[in-house]
Amino acid sequence: MKTKLNTNIIGFGAIAVDDLLFLLDFPQSNTKTEVKRRVRFAGGLAGTALVAASRLGAKTAYFGILGENVLSEFTINEFIIENVDTSLCINKEGAKPIHSTIIVDQSSGGRTILFSLDGFQSPHINEISLESIKSCELIFIDSYVLDIFPHVLQLAHTSSIPVIADIESDRIKDFPEILKAIDHLILNIDIAGKIVNRKSPAEILMALDSEERICSVITDGTNGCWYKEKDKPIFHMPAFKVDTVDTTGCGDVFHGAYAAALIRSESIPTAVLQASAAAAIKTTQPGGRKGIPYLDNLLNFCSQNKHIHPREIN
Repeated sequence: MKTKLNTNIIGFGAIAVDDLLFLLDFPQSNTKTEVKRRVRFAGGLAGTALVAASRLGAKTAYFGILGENVLSEFTINEFIIENVDTSLCINKEGAKPIHSTIIVDQSSGGRTILFSLDGFQSPHINEISLESIKSCELIFIDSYVLDIFPHVLQLAHTSSIPVIADIESDRIKDFPEILKAIDHLILNIDIAGKIVNRKSPAEILMALDSEERICSVITDGTNGCWYKEKDKPIFHMPAFKVDTVDTTGCGDVFHGAYAAALIRSESIPTAVLQASAAAAIKTTQPGGRKGIPYLDNLLNFCSQNKHIHPREIN
């Protein structure tokens, strides 16, 4: 199985169908609450990251397992609309994307995700060959497919392909060799703190450093993010101020925008800035993907907010 020669990014990991329920505020236990609106979107860590990268000019492909059912068909159709190549997808009976119900608190923009992994499968390592990935420029992988993580990392590094990882589980600390081999590691501050048993962003980034690491990024919502390139100081990137509607998928968009910036040969500081901006823009619309900007919109937003940029911390 072979990917197209012009594919920039291949993604492995979570794809989801998200049913969003919009409430005026989060319900208390043992109460009845009116659902103001119900909408279905495609989502997932890898899926949304690939869509974000695609909208921002990268040629992307998803490598995963899907079946012949409503949820799989919805996922594939959404990928086709967003120009994400599905030719690497493997069809298996009973396979489905993750199915999530997301409660959106309209009073705060926060969300609670209830998800089912029933039917979600990752490819077997025998189905992922060097030939199938070697023509891309970047690999994205998330922690929903930890079982194939070592194999994908080995194949990628055999072909000198850097790997961007989105880790949402502290289980990764049980695989220290995998953790240190990730080229670009982007984590939210809660998970990162649990992985290295540190609290401050600076301490976390220093603990995550490794010989193999190109850059580590720690995100913290409205507090912005911190990042450290190899052999360089730690920088803080403030959050962009926007009118938040829904934070679903912000982290995924951050990863995809960061990856797309690297494909456009942007520097890491610019990649972090643009990823932060893309995530902020996304929050102005409901769902994990609706608010993802296209490149012109992103660059215009950054141009209008030049006062917000990374600053070195002491």
